[in-house]
Amino acid sequence: MDALQNIGIFAAQTFIILFAILAVIIVIALIASRAAGPKTEIQVELLHKRYKEFRNLLKSQTMTKNERKELKKKLKEEHKAQETQSRDHEKKIFVLDFEGDIKASAVENLREEVTAVLTIATPEDEVVVRVESPGGVVHGYGLAASQLLRIREKQIPLTVCIDKVAASGGYLMSCTANKILSAPFAIVGSIGVVAQVPNFNRLLKRHDVEYKEYTAGEYKRTVSLLGEITEKGEEKFKQQLEETHVLFKSFVQKFRPNMNMSEIATGEYWYGDQALTKGLVDEIRTSDDYLMALSEKHQIVKVKFEQHESLSDKLTGIIGKAFHKGSLSILQELETRRFL
Repeated sequence: MDALQNIGIFAAQTFIILFAILAVIIVIALIASRAAGPKTEIQVELLHKRYKEFRNLLKSQTMTKNERKELKKKLKEEHKAQETQSRDHEKKIFVLDFEGDIKASAVENLREEVTAVLTIATPEDEVVVRVESPGGVVHGYGLAASQLLRIREKQIPLTVCIDKVAASGGYLMSCTANKILSAPFAIVGSIGVVAQVPNFNRLLKRHDVEYKEYTAGEYKRTVSLLGEITEKGEEKFKQQLEETHVLFKSFVQKFRPNMNMSEIATGEYWYGDQALTKGLVDEIRTSDDYLMALSEKHQIVKVKFEQHESLSDKLTGIIGKAFHKGSLSILQELETRRFL
């Protein structure tokens, strides 16, 4: 029995020592990573070279041995000629990808990518943005649209490609383009506004829970999560939704003046071919086909901004999410929001 107790005490002491060492290592790593900060970088990929490599690879696999030798010799000559030829004044196509969620989180990367492109792009170049988004919060997609307007303000041609979906807020940012391309079955449109707010006031009253909310300003809080929804507050809230819709329609009309706004601003969405007939897009074409065609004569430069989280941010995020799931902040996520 004494031997077992000794083994248990030894194991406990060993565990405590290892835990202490591990804690010290984590603290040192957190301090070091916080001092270094998150790593950010702009990644550049030359898509025209990738397309060319695809073509040469497939060609070489379908040729005889002699034909492959000839192709290899030809490619060497082309490469040598390109090295001596200046490409400074050649038209460049800059490609950005925007994958939107309900919070428009990708706008943080988009603003960096646009900034990077604007450091060298000229009106002789072109920016192609591949948008994929079902929409989301008003302020997030409003900022995304503003980022694309920076390109327009520099007189640089802007093309938006919609391969899957650009609805509501996604279309708000897409309509800023000089030209909109859509795949045949891409979802486009949904020019409308929606707000979601669950209300637990009756439930609180049923369980004799009193909820008080203090505000200054008649319409500081019109509709809330826990408070009683009054007829006056609800009417004001609906008015605010309608005003947001008017702003949405005005913004779209500014960049697509030939559309019949009363027909398309109903909150409905359409597929690519239907959207073309209604003037929401300019051409039925996938982004792949468009970029491959441009790559025959121009440089295609894909620009992507990435931010790698530091160790401290990752650990903080994990702890924060765990706390978030068990706290009242979940209710805050359900608070009143307006969506495009």
